[in-house]
Amino acid sequence: MSEPSPKDPASAEDADSEPRPGRARKPIGWSTIIIAALVAVSAGLVWRRDGTDGVLDILTHDLSLFGGILPRVLAGCLLGAFISEILPHEKVSRSLGPKSGLMGLLIGTAFGAILPGGPFTAYPVASALLAVGADFGATIAMVVSWTLIGYGRAVAWEIPIMGTDFTRWRIVISLPLPVLAGALGRFVYVRLYPKPIPKGDET
Repeated sequence: MSEPSPKDPASAEDADSEPRPGRARKPIGWSTIIIAALVAVSAGLVWRRDGTDGVLDILTHDLSLFGGILPRVLAGCLLGAFISEILPHEKVSRSLGPKSGLMGLLIGTAFGAILPGGPFTAYPVASALLAVGADFGATIAMVVSWTLIGYGRAVAWEIPIMGTDFTRWRIVISLPLPVLAGALGRFVYVRLYPKPIPKGDET
């Protein structure tokens, strides 16, 4: 059987629909190194002021806090993994992919606005969307919308404390920002990770 030619329309369409890969995640990056250095410096300052007992007291408190957060982190990671398997890749790529245009940014903004839960839910869901075909722009719009507009925090905290007028105008003013952030993210990502040219189209 003959292999499909590089200029086969079906092959070109599959290449167009395939999301561009991002950078591989490293277990230890610059952020981890900087945080570790700050922890070491802070521990040294606490030890100099309060001695070993002060360092151990802080360490014990932080380990207790970590034990309380760990189940939620695990649940969020599992949620992201399950979502990436459940969501139909073709529909997500069509609705939120690189070719979704303004509609993809609006869908990401609307999804972020109604997404419940805290960061242990939002970021695993955003990671799952990237894994199943959403592009950086739509995902950025979703995260920014969840941060600025999220109805859960508005209903539970903002309206009771700040009042309806403040919440309404804050949401109205914030509405364009996720779309603008998503468009800028899409513009920058296309230039940082240019799409490879198929071998048959090279001149």
